This record gives sequence, C-alpha cells and structure tokens, in this order.
Amino acid sequence: MSTSSFNDFFEQWLTEQEHHLESLVAAANGQAGDEFLRDLNGRVLEHYEEYYRAKSEWAHQDVLAVLSPSWRTSLEEAFLWIGGWRPSTAFHILYSKSGLQFETRISEDQRRHNGDNVVADLAGLSPRQFGLIDELQRDTIKEERRLTEKLAKVQESIADVSIVDLTHTVSEMMRRTDDDVERSSNGFSEEQVERALVLKKRKMEELLRKADDLRVATLRSIVHEILTPIQAVHFLIAVGELHLRVHDWGKRGDERL
Repeated sequence: MSTSSFNDFFEQWLTEQEHHLESLVAAANGQAGDEFLRDLNGRVLEHYEEYYRAKSEWAHQDVLAVLSPSWRTSLEEAFLWIGGWRPSTAFHILYSKSGLQFETRISEDQRRHNGDNVVADLAGLSPRQFGLIDELQRDTIKEERRLTEKLAKVQESIADVSIVDLTHTVSEMMRRTDDDVERSSNGFSEEQVERALVLKKRKMEELLRKADDLRVATLRSIVHEILTPIQAVHFLIAVGELHLRVHDWGKRGDERL
C-alpha cells in the first residue's frame, strides 16, 4: 500500500466515520432498544479496528511513514503518541462529556430516568462505573508509561556505537574528493544504513502495534464492559466529534500556511 493509496483509504474512512456519527446521534435522540444500540456500537468499534488493521499492514512496509503520518494535519501530529492518540485520552473524553451532560441537566432541570432509576446518558454514571473507569484508567496509564519507556530506548539507540561509528566512517569517505570514492561511499552508506536501522524499525513497528492494540482495547473495555449501550452511544459520539472536528480544524490551519 503506497502513501497515496493509504491517504485515499483514510479519506474514505473519515467519510464513513461521519456516517457512523450521524447514526449514533440519531440513536441518542431516538428510542432504540439495547440490542440495536449494542449492534451499532459494535459496528462503530469495528470501523476503528478496520483503520488499525490497514495501518498495521502499511506499517509493516514503512513504519517511519506511519509514525509521521502524511494523512494527519499539523495540529493532530502535535498531539500524537506512537503514531496515534494516547489511549488515556478516552478517559478525559468520558469525564468531559459526563460533566457537560450533567451541567446541561442541572441547567434545564431535567431528570430523565430509565428502569433502574439511573440517568441514561453519561451524566448518570454510577459509583460502580466510576470505580471501573478509575481502575481501567490506572491500568491503561501504566501500560502507556511502559511503552513510552520502550520508545525512549529505541530513540536513544540512534546514537549507539554502531550508528556513531557508521556516521563517522561515511563522513570520512565523503570528505575525499575522488569521484569514484564518492560514488562508492554513497552506495556503501545506503547499504550500511539500512542494515543498521532495520532492527530499530522492527522495534518501532512492534511498539506501534502494541500502542494500537492498547487504543482498541481501551475503547472496547469502556464500551462493552463499563457503559450501558446508550451511554456508550454518547461516548462514541464524543470520540467521533473530537476526531473529526480536530482533523477539520487542522486542515484549515494547514491550508493557511
């Protein structure tokens, strides 16, 4: 998959995400049953997983391009963590949306309840749910830190003995004036550099896969294990809106540059 083809895939994927967002909003404003909502939430999660499967396939071909994705805007890239969003961001979205919906209910003096006498949207998170969210958040942050530490070691390895020795050897060869030597040094450097970087690229690809796995697992745990079906709809609306609108803002900002 080339860069251009992946960009095309991503644009199509965004269009589909907009359609999913419309379906979620309609469900949030309707009277759909839990079975319908679970199916809808599952399809939305499957759409995210489709992106990560395609991304993993391309990362196997060019992990450096995935870690500096051309399909992301400058605004989005500034907030990337190992080629994507931080999994712990999901909890900030959840708490932010819960707080906003709670404030709205207070200001409108509304108290809608379901059969369990609990507010249906994220304003009605129960103490048990908050406890589960807190536990998952702590586990997720712990794994984030572990992966961040591993990434730091890979990044630091750009200055290990093999690379420093190679940069010196190639630099010495480039200082020579003989054209034949210069041509041979260019060939030498490309071959040697690739050999020196191949292991580092593999480690980056492994870290990217684990980071993406954590992103997907976090979403799945929140949607399927903690929230009710209608609460999950509200959560996925907030996730989709944040992703799509930040992408739009970034595109407009890049066009002004």
